[in-house]
Amino acid sequence: MAVTQVAYEAEGWGVGELVVENGRVVWHELPWPQPGDAAETPSRTPTHPGHGAGAVVSAEPSRRSRGLVAEVVRLLQAYFAGEAVRLDDVPVDLEYSSPFHDRCATALRGVPRGEVVTYGELAALAGAPRAARAAGTFCAHSHLAIFVPCHRVVAADGLGSYGSYGVDYKRRLLALEGYRDAL
Repeated sequence: MAVTQVAYEAEGWGVGELVVENGRVVWHELPWPQPGDAAETPSRTPTHPGHGAGAVVSAEPSRRSRGLVAEVVRLLQAYFAGEAVRLDDVPVDLEYSSPFHDRCATALRGVPRGEVVTYGELAALAGAPRAARAAGTFCAHSHLAIFVPCHRVVAADGLGSYGSYGVDYKRRLLALEGYRDAL
């Protein structure tokens, strides 16, 4: 099993975490300002813990995954710099806990940059139109932020939340992608 866990810096966003196993992204933690970082917001001191797979398995990518890890980090840095890069081609672990969650992940990867869907619409895209709350639960437990873009899912009556990152982070991601309606 080839596992690589790396931290990467996204200018103006902070430090993120990426875990690649056997040629697929299995975990992605969004960049978060570090204490004392210029990107740190004065109204909230970041206390967001890394949720990753645990201790760093390897700071250096294995030979097998070196190219993929370097390419994914490059894509992430370009994404957070505002470039319209494609992330839906990056191989990710879409084996979720249920077939519904698998379908949510697949459907959400198809929502284009700059567009949003409601939780109810995501549920319908995943084949369960009455399962908006279940779609919300899927988003709340996502471990592949940006690759499975849960920030593109909004509440029927507004922007909705974004877990421990907060609504301002979600708003910032949507603005980065050119979505302005909920801002």
